[in-house]
Amino acid sequence: MPTLACDIGGTVIKVGVVEGARLLARRSIDARSEEGLAARLPAIREALEQVAREAGTAPGDCRGVFVAMPGIIDVRAARVVSVHQKYTDAPTVDLRAWGAGLWGLPLRVENDARAALVGEWRAGAGRGADDLVMVTLGTGIGTAVLTGGRLLRGPHGTAGNLGGHLTVDVDGRACTCGNIGCAEAEASQSVLADLVAARPGYAASPLAATDPLDYRAVFDLAAAGDPTAASIARRSLDVWAALAVTLVHAYDPDRLVVGGGIARAEPVVPTLRQHVARHAWTPDRTVDVVPARLGDDAALLAAEWALGAPDGH
Repeated sequence: MPTLACDIGGTVIKVGVVEGARLLARRSIDARSEEGLAARLPAIREALEQVAREAGTAPGDCRGVFVAMPGIIDVRAARVVSVHQKYTDAPTVDLRAWGAGLWGLPLRVENDARAALVGEWRAGAGRGADDLVMVTLGTGIGTAVLTGGRLLRGPHGTAGNLGGHLTVDVDGRACTCGNIGCAEAEASQSVLADLVAARPGYAASPLAATDPLDYRAVFDLAAAGDPTAASIARRSLDVWAALAVTLVHAYDPDRLVVGGGIARAEPVVPTLRQHVARHAWTPDRTVDVVPARLGDDAALLAAEWALGAPDGH
């Protein structure tokens, strides 16, 4: 039986119908996360019904509903415990009752970074390895850990998930999470404009007039010789490389999967691979550092596994 899947991101909400490792149908809608989760549920329902029709099925004939979301998730209760700046009403929304009330289906909720890791493990860059770490570089920095074929969650749902908020600079920038010098506060899309504005002479850089300002522009202009872009590129790569080594030391993986929009830029994965090989204390092996393969579909492709696993899997 197919499974309905929904990946609720801060910019885009992706929905699909999953069967095995295949997406039978897929579409995206605007997130409008500032409106809250409850306000977007009617649009999510409509999108799920549309992809079900496109896949030649009906929602009520599916195995269940899988929801991937940012935040701290209580998997057993299928609820969002805490969120950070997105869908601030999510902890008050009963998603399990929503799924059951619409179509009479069981519903599972998982953190989006963990869902992406499961998707890559089952059908992408993590296949064949049961000890994995995934880091996603984008608007923020997300991490997830698989150890011995089981997702690492911890007693409060945060284990392995807050890698973006590991400290990489004790004298660094204040992070919105409350910590100082987090990797996410030092090098992510969410702070890129501030990083550019803080560079001396930034007004003379082409970055000052770049729209949209993103890391693709930073790396392109760095390659073209712009000193401001080159400075930001070097610093950001250093932050991500330091984080990669820290994750290897913390979780002892055989493979580190690097995903997110920033990771698609040419220098990112090779730089992290070289840094881990040179600096990680792994005397018995070299940890594979590989790019994610599934892109925006990774979290959706965790759906069938999540519906088939017992609560607390």
